[in-house]
Amino acid sequence: MSTLYDNIGGQPAIEQVVDELHKRIATDSTLNTFFAGTDMAKQRNHLVAFLAQIFEGPKQYGGRPMDKTHAGMNLQQPHFDAIAKHLGEAMAVRGVSAENTKAALDRVTNMKGAILNK
Repeated sequence: MSTLYDNIGGQPAIEQVVDELHKRIATDSTLNTFFAGTDMAKQRNHLVAFLAQIFEGPKQYGGRPMDKTHAGMNLQQPHFDAIAKHLGEAMAVRGVSAENTKAALDRVTNMKGAILNK
């Protein structure tokens, strides 16, 4: 039985999705200020490893837990919704099926409480 990670296309596909996601975030004025001063190469590596792990791929994520990573950022539901929208669009652009995109977004949504610190 294949994993969501495999169904999405593994590491190369996740890297492409994250690159596309970052392009979208960079042009979104409701989100890009959260990344001002961020080492985006480091952030990219963390996000690729994080997504791979929650999509049942290699357990390589070595960053902080989501609640600690986002503490003090005052992220709200509209910010989460914008990231989810951009992630879904990035997956579609990179050829991920609607079914696998929904499964991926469901996994991200399951972490919403920790991401928003609520």
